Amino acid sequence: MPAHDPQMLKGVLSLLLLQLCATQEDYGYSLVVRLQQLGFADLAEGTVYPALSRLESQGFLDARLVRSASGPARKYYAVTPAGTAERERARLAWLSLVSSVSSVTQEVPS
Repeated sequence: MPAHDPQMLKGVLSLLLLQLCATQEDYGYSLVVRLQQLGFADLAEGTVYPALSRLESQGFLDARLVRSASGPARKYYAVTPAGTAERERARLAWLSLVSSVSSVTQEVPS
């Protein structure tokens, strides 16, 4: 499978993280692994952690530290009500963009 365009991925990463955190509270490395298993094999931790920090500072994610038996405490993220609204806004914007791109790319040149 070809690698995803990093700029395209950057544009939808917040939506992906909000979606995953809406389905279950989770910590950074686990989110990376989940995304990799869902087809984003080339996604790096160094891309996800700054995005999580941004979403937290924007008030879209709440975070709490949980002790870990196998190392340092893990920071778990959960979607806030503002994050739920942002996830829906971003989802609709994504669907609109996909529709527009599809309408252009499906045209057969004359």
